[in-house]
Amino acid sequence: MNRGLTSQQVADLTARGLYNKPVENQSKTIKQIIASNTFTYFNLIFVIFSVLLILVKSYRDLSFMPVIIANTLIGIIQEIRSKRVLDKLTVFNTPKAVVVRDGNEIIVEVISLVVGDLTAFKAGNQICADAVVAEGEVQVNESLITGESDEITKHIGDKLLSGSFVISGACKAVLEKVGHDSYVAKLTLEAKKTKQKHQSEMMHSLNKLVQTIGILLIPIGITLFAEHHWMLGLSIKDSVVSSIAALVGMIPEGLYLLASVALVVSVMSLARKKVVIHEMSCIETLARVNVLCVDKTGTITENTMEVNEIIPLENYAKADYTSLHQMLGEFVQSMTNDNATMEALKKYFNVESMRKAKSTTSFSSTTKYSSATFDDGAYVLGAPEYILRDQYEEYKDLVESHSLIGYRVLIYAFYEGEIDGKALISPVIPLAMVLISNPIRKDAKSTFQYFESQGVEIKVISGDNPITVSNVAGKAGIKNSEKYVDASTLQTEEEIRLAIEKYTVFGRVTPNQKRQFVSALKANGKIVAMTGDGVNDVLALRDADCSIAMASGSEAAANAAQIVLLDSNFACMPSVVFEGRRVVNNIQRSASLFLIKNIFSMLLSIFSLIFRLKYPLVPSQLSMLGLFTIGIPAFFLALQHNKSIIKGHFLTNVLLKALPAGLTDFIAVAALSMGGQYFEIPEKQLSTIAVVILLVVGMVTLIRVCRPFDKLRACICIAMFVGIGFSIIFLNKLFALYMLSVKQFMVLAIYIVVLIPLLFFISYLVDRCTDCAAKHNIHFRRNLGR
Repeated sequence: MNRGLTSQQVADLTARGLYNKPVENQSKTIKQIIASNTFTYFNLIFVIFSVLLILVKSYRDLSFMPVIIANTLIGIIQEIRSKRVLDKLTVFNTPKAVVVRDGNEIIVEVISLVVGDLTAFKAGNQICADAVVAEGEVQVNESLITGESDEITKHIGDKLLSGSFVISGACKAVLEKVGHDSYVAKLTLEAKKTKQKHQSEMMHSLNKLVQTIGILLIPIGITLFAEHHWMLGLSIKDSVVSSIAALVGMIPEGLYLLASVALVVSVMSLARKKVVIHEMSCIETLARVNVLCVDKTGTITENTMEVNEIIPLENYAKADYTSLHQMLGEFVQSMTNDNATMEALKKYFNVESMRKAKSTTSFSSTTKYSSATFDDGAYVLGAPEYILRDQYEEYKDLVESHSLIGYRVLIYAFYEGEIDGKALISPVIPLAMVLISNPIRKDAKSTFQYFESQGVEIKVISGDNPITVSNVAGKAGIKNSEKYVDASTLQTEEEIRLAIEKYTVFGRVTPNQKRQFVSALKANGKIVAMTGDGVNDVLALRDADCSIAMASGSEAAANAAQIVLLDSNFACMPSVVFEGRRVVNNIQRSASLFLIKNIFSMLLSIFSLIFRLKYPLVPSQLSMLGLFTIGIPAFFLALQHNKSIIKGHFLTNVLLKALPAGLTDFIAVAALSMGGQYFEIPEKQLSTIAVVILLVVGMVTLIRVCRPFDKLRACICIAMFVGIGFSIIFLNKLFALYMLSVKQFMVLAIYIVVLIPLLFFISYLVDRCTDCAAKHNIHFRRNLGR
């Protein structure tokens, strides 16, 4: 048994699938990325359009295809780049394990472990698979699984559950259940079966918009073609070109891609800050949250411990002892176990030992003390109740006064009996009180102040004493930290619902209550984000709108969460919020440019059907419009920094911003189509005038969207003006633009002079109607973020 498995046995077990495979592979393959970006509904529509245009030999009107191909390639390249960045981080952070194989101890990746492997565990290790202790003895903490923070001693033959941590001691254990068969994996898989797919408001709105347009395309396209060919008597070629032009104008071909690319860029940016995003949409969700639920340890405080103070007791002052610092230093330096408490003590009492202990006893969760026996007798260090026993009442007020303000209190005493590793029975002489704590994170205060300034309410949910948690929260600068409650007193759902609104700090919280708190907050209309690091947090993380896990915690929590902080640094959360705001605000700004063309094309198509008019534009002209007033500017605007607070409903905001220009375009081109016969304007010149009108409205709208100007926005507007001028002069054939007569120029000039004031007038009407509707409709007012 001590030699472990042989290499051949490991190979055979791996081939049979009995290795420690992860619960879920979060990363898409390159083939999946290419397929998901290429085989989309709208790409299929554009391929059909291309085939039809080729069949009727209208090659010039294929000018939209390079844009579609470019859009697809950009999406593929950006997502592959994101995958590579995240995969590198995953490899870098892959957990390792010490295993005995062929009689030698070697270090392997946890994923390489197989059933029957003899694996070594020591203090600080997380149990990576269900196992049985074969050698040694360890104290483990199963709080990440059960929610109970007690340390449990595991002897030979005892089971070790995956997800628990070794607190002290060392052992070798034989792996019994690995991969999907382990306890934690089963819990995680069960959670994922019922986990709802979180979809942000922006992506939900875009999906809804795209689906609606996708449904309308087919009947409108068929009807337009039928009318153009059979009612207006146009040739098949002209009917196909006109119908496709109308449909191309309705499709927001780059909008969904633009949102996806912006999110991918954000994922890459956050990956460089050691933040892994499992679901891209959660970047937006976090930017919209108004309640953040956090735990004390790991979020407000560090996971490490530090010694804060040594308080000599009266017995030390009365007796003739050596330096207290020297005594404690010799005591802790003699200890062989390295749990978090002992590590903090050794760091604090970094002294050279003048004497050697005859024997030592490691800390045990059963006896709650550690001991060292020297020539002059035995000394013990541990929990006050277990060290002092009958004398505890004498020191109770002193101990609890420090416990309640966030300190862990240890008693150092001289023991008047012999240590046998069992509970103490002989009298002790208390010498000192040692105060230890998890230090407040250096940047915790500024992080919580930031969230407070952004209108995000903080709820501290912990299993510790509520008064202790309240004091720690107060030190971290959390608002209303003095409002605390013992969650063990909350028995009904109604009590929980009322308490979650009234209090800020919740102590003695059970794992099931965490989930109830999240549900109660959501029922009260809150958008909830939650941090967690344990298996017992998985269900609550699943129910939260946005879930955040620390990489230093449970693998199950990390798998269930949407955001994982690889360095467990909560201070990077403002960066995630900034990325979400940048994406939403900029996509909202850019989306209005796309929807102008969609609103205009939809209305003009319906207008053409009703009045039996030929659709006045061709696909190549719409490609020019889309390139200079939508596609290029939208791409650059989407990647700008933007930290503004997100307000209102995404689709409502976008539609209201796009409506004035869309209506102006429709009115102008519809009037031009009706008046074309009166002015005796030929079909080609009519479409040219229409394109110029659309370009003018598009550029005026772009300028309004870019305000207030900065260098980039000013450069975008200037570049688009230059691009339009260049295309009209040198690429007129490509974009189906024709020379105008003096009379036609005058018509164009009249339209331009009229339509700019018209645009501002319609904008005024839309704003007034919006204000009026907001006054009388609460739901609409909320959608506007007012």
